[in-house]
Amino acid sequence: MAAPSDLAFDPWDPAFLADPYPAYAELRARGRVHYFEPTNQWLVPHHADVSALLRERRLGRTYQHRFSHEDFGRTPPPAEHEPFHVLNDHGMLDLEPPDHTRIRRLVSKAFTPRTVEQLKPYVRDLAGELVSGLVEAGGGDLLTDVAEPLPVAVIAEMLGIPEADRAQLRPWSADICGMYELNPSQETAAKAVRASVEFSEYLQELIAARRKEPGEDLISGLIAAHDEGDRLTEQEMISTAVLLLNAGHEATVNATVNGWWALFRNPGQLAALRADHSLVPSAIEELMRYDTPLQLFERWVLDEIEIDGTTIPRGAEIAMLFGSANHDPQVFEAPDKLDLTRKENPHISFSAGIHYCIGAPLARIELAASMTALLEQAPTLRPAAEPERKPNFVIRGLEGLAVEV
Repeated sequence: MAAPSDLAFDPWDPAFLADPYPAYAELRARGRVHYFEPTNQWLVPHHADVSALLRERRLGRTYQHRFSHEDFGRTPPPAEHEPFHVLNDHGMLDLEPPDHTRIRRLVSKAFTPRTVEQLKPYVRDLAGELVSGLVEAGGGDLLTDVAEPLPVAVIAEMLGIPEADRAQLRPWSADICGMYELNPSQETAAKAVRASVEFSEYLQELIAARRKEPGEDLISGLIAAHDEGDRLTEQEMISTAVLLLNAGHEATVNATVNGWWALFRNPGQLAALRADHSLVPSAIEELMRYDTPLQLFERWVLDEIEIDGTTIPRGAEIAMLFGSANHDPQVFEAPDKLDLTRKENPHISFSAGIHYCIGAPLARIELAASMTALLEQAPTLRPAAEPERKPNFVIRGLEGLAVEV
């Protein structure tokens, strides 16, 4: 186990954020687990360990179903952060069974293979319209013109959020997701709290409206399930809607821009994709592996575990490095090479275990729709400027991606 000062891992260093993968290679070479003092976390960089720990029931996304903050040796969050934690802690991503099981069972009804398949024409048509607008303008920002509006519209449509209200969804989501970064600042926390309050108030009004006039949307479905006896509090409805909105577009947005930037930097692979559109499904999997949208996933140690002879005590926090796992040479041949024809690709960009991304099939449909539309309508698409990377580590993306046709 390397000493903290010896690690190249520095999630606040712009050079590291630009390309964290060499530092991951060093972490993997130096051991299976490393204590990182600045965040008081244990870093796990290998694919086999990350994959196993995602299924490990001695770990949890929360500990509050078993312990108080004090019992667990943790300081309670500041009182002024309470609106964020109330919102976040009632979403199924941060719950453990039986609450997680109950909520996921209800939500999964909206994400059955049949339901997702029925969305394909809508997603394909919307992607085509967005790309047409980009082409007619001779270019633009791939992030704001295509990557963002597509998944935001799809998940908002599923939730039943009126079109006139959707412009605020992305800013709320961005502010809330700022709290998922390592050691967020007071300013970041204040933004997240404000967004949590505003988003929750908006959804309270929407739920009240759907109680009076139900629709075919997911929020109406959750209300109906509650009324039929499935226990679901209003806070759980609100937190579920926010989670689905945030998780339902953040990964897709960042996978789109990260992916196209990777293609632009690998012209041979881009040429092969343009020549053979049947590569789109494998290209999506490879691009999500190659530059992972979610770099880190945290779990609490509920009961002491051991990794490679190192005991990780109860109350510790483990940071599973998805980006590193997706570049592990023990699993992926030539992992730092972009290969759109890669056959064996067990990437963990959608997580695993009980917290596997419920929207993964929908995300794949959205990514395929936008990529196909861009290949068909903008076969000469090229970058217009070097993009600026967001100063974030956990959620990896670009500030924008200027392109021209």
